[in-house]
Amino acid sequence: MSSPFAEGEGPQPPQILKTPVEIQANLRPLLDNHIPLQLRFTERTQRYQTYLVEINRDKGWLALDELIPNDGERLMASGEAFQIEGFHEGVRIAWNNPHPVHLGELDDARCYWAPLPDEILYHQRRNAYRATLSGQSIAAALGGKAVKKPLVGRLLDMSATGCKLSLPGNLQSSLQSGQVYDQLRLELPFGVVTTAAELRHVVFDEKLDLTFCGMRFYRISGLTQRQVERFVYQLQREARRDQVTDRFS
Repeated sequence: MSSPFAEGEGPQPPQILKTPVEIQANLRPLLDNHIPLQLRFTERTQRYQTYLVEINRDKGWLALDELIPNDGERLMASGEAFQIEGFHEGVRIAWNNPHPVHLGELDDARCYWAPLPDEILYHQRRNAYRATLSGQSIAAALGGKAVKKPLVGRLLDMSATGCKLSLPGNLQSSLQSGQVYDQLRLELPFGVVTTAAELRHVVFDEKLDLTFCGMRFYRISGLTQRQVERFVYQLQREARRDQVTDRFS
């Protein structure tokens, strides 16, 4: 029997989007959802965090928030080329900026104005329905040999193949993308499930003082898989019911 969570085409290969309409439409969720972005200067390894704070379609510019840590501002001011990537709902969106940026202000806060990219990389890497938790607080813990002690946080969303966690504090330096963690513990409403999981990406939001982790279940047992799918299906039904209620309210 086919899974109700899998999309027919599965994960898609990376696409290069070049039309202004496509570029702006796919940058907009990064702005509207206040997604933390990772910025790296082309000739350097240090990564910085920023946010997309404005898109000016008429003038062909976008505005980036100040860099964290702020020593990147010197490199930005010197005109070094950089790369940016962000993740939203299982999609990696990335682009290069070879152009100098201009220091400016937006709503009385410093920002950097850069030209809208000529193209962006769009990579849909998820092949399963991802259910967002709304109104539920579900504890999660990441443990095993790869960490000194379990990291306790909250479950934010889940699919049949993985989930997203929030963990307090800045854990970017202690968590490694690609690492398999022996124990991901989730306290679901009908019982605790535990499985190994691979860390796919990690982002620290300094304003919230939270680290966000995208996890993919690793060698999950059949019983645990059924429990996960049961929970995702429950969330999916609730989301559809809410949509119907909103439509007729």
